[in-house]
Parts: sequence; C-alpha cells; structure tokens
Amino acid sequence: MSGRRQLLLVLLVFLGPLVVAAWLYFGSGGWKPTGTSNHGTLLEPIVNLSDVLPGSALVELGNTSWLLVYSAGGPCDDACQNALVRLRQSRLMLGNEMSRVQRVFLHGPVAPDRVFVEEQHPGLITIRDRGLAELLERKRPAQIASGGIYLIDPLTNLVMYFSPELDPREMVEDLKHLLELSRIG
Repeated sequence: MSGRRQLLLVLLVFLGPLVVAAWLYFGSGGWKPTGTSNHGTLLEPIVNLSDVLPGSALVELGNTSWLLVYSAGGPCDDACQNALVRLRQSRLMLGNEMSRVQRVFLHGPVAPDRVFVEEQHPGLITIRDRGLAELLERKRPAQIASGGIYLIDPLTNLVMYFSPELDPREMVEDLKHLLELSRIG
C-alpha cells in the first residue's frame, strides 16, 4: 500500500467518526440527544436577579454561595414546614459541600415564627421580597407544581427548579454534580 493511501486511511479512522457525529448533530437536523442527567428543571432562559431586580433583598445579601430558595406566599403551614425540613436535610446531605450552600425562606406578609426558625432551622435566611416572589412564580414551569425549591448560583443567576414531588436524594445528586463542576461559590 502506498504512503498516500496509508495516510488517507489513518485520517479516515481518526476523523471519520468526528465528521459523522458533527453531521448527525448539526447537519441532519433529525438527531439530537434527548436525555438529561439532571432531575430538577433548568430554568431557561437564565435570568440574572442583579439585572432584573437590582434592589432585591436577595441581591443585597451580597452572597457568594449557592442559594436554595423556598417561597411561600402565606403563613407557614404544614406544607411549608415540611418544605423547610426538606431544605435543611438536603443541605445536610451535601456533606463537605454544604458550606457552599445557604438556605433562604422567602415568606409572604406574615413572617415565620422566630422561635421556630431559630430552634428548628438555624442558619435559615428569612426575607420578604414581593418582586422576587413574583419573578420566581413566573419562571416556574407551568406544568410543574408550585411549592418547590429554586436554585440560585453565586452570580445571582436563577438556575433550576426542584418540584415538591422530587425525591430529596435526586435534588442532592443534582446539587453535588453542579458543585463539583462549579468554580464559583
């Protein structure tokens, strides 16, 4: 076999799969990967809270951590208290990475019982921000139940929504994956 044929064969072996994959992904228009590994719902397009709500109490925290935000419009009933426990347990399940995540309770006009928060949920940040609550509700996918947990990155980008039916272990799996890949917060 001549040197030119050998070179073409080597190029075909190495570049052939790349060309076929690029054609399948970009050129044919018919095949794109459909599966994802995340359990939460990515909120697209990404919204930066600093840009949209510059005066928000959450933005003013000057945070450098990932935030898990639970929003409740009314008094903290049983569902709310269960969500706060889920929020606390999920953060604890992160183990060594839990210092990179803070919990935020975005409450309505009625502030939560201070004793309840201090005894049951130490470290929980409680704020009232009507504009933020409205934005979060608008960004939540309509087909997914309300009462879930939002994820905000250290750059104040609204990233993900975890539905209330989602198993906390799956939420923690997503969080661990993000924290592993992230160089911020």
